[in-house]
Amino acid sequence: MTSIVELVAVSKHYPGGPTALDNVSVAFAAGTFAAVMGPSGSGKSTLLHCAAALDRPDSGQVLLAGQDLAGLREPRLTEARRRRVGFVFQQYNLMDSLSVWHNVLLPQRLAGARPDKGWAREVLRRVGLAGREDERPARLSGGQRQRVALARALAGRPEVIFADEPTGALDLASGREVLALLREAVDDLGTTVVMVTHDPAAAGWADRAVFLADGRIVAELAAPTAELVAAHMTAVIAR
Repeated sequence: MTSIVELVAVSKHYPGGPTALDNVSVAFAAGTFAAVMGPSGSGKSTLLHCAAALDRPDSGQVLLAGQDLAGLREPRLTEARRRRVGFVFQQYNLMDSLSVWHNVLLPQRLAGARPDKGWAREVLRRVGLAGREDERPARLSGGQRQRVALARALAGRPEVIFADEPTGALDLASGREVLALLREAVDDLGTTVVMVTHDPAAAGWADRAVFLADGRIVAELAAPTAELVAAHMTAVIAR
């Protein structure tokens, strides 16, 4: 399968701290759902941030649809990120002063693009928020706010969605709803999803799980289940 995101020999060090990524090479195929897992401090969030061009590696290449992001300077890096990538984070990152509708359209407007309002309405329908367009995020539940964040990511028709602990602040039922929507984005829209999670049940929604420890990839698992992921995590922590 064609890789849409690829890290080649990527290393990242933070001053005064341990090595976050140590010569990591990994590829994520287009139209698939991957879970990135590992204990605290393993480098999983750093991997996500480097892959999404939110942070620059110290060495190595980050390829998005074959384009080397590590070699791009602003504003070309920002342009590539806005054109190809969507983001979903644990704490939603919504603008409380804006309505649901304007939150969903905000990234496209910041990019200077003309929003596709018809698609934005369809995305809100898909995530179960049709009719809530005029509400402010503060009036919504945590699960509903995360669905707004997902709608915002999907509204720009990204090739890749990077999700950093998207269910970490949600109850079980809301978390399952968000995971089902991410799965639907992969299966129905052909979007690639790369998700950092600590939850074996969340990883069970993915096509593949990648395990990190001490800044290196130490295991991978195809067709993960919650039980298999939990067993792998136990082995990784016991290393």
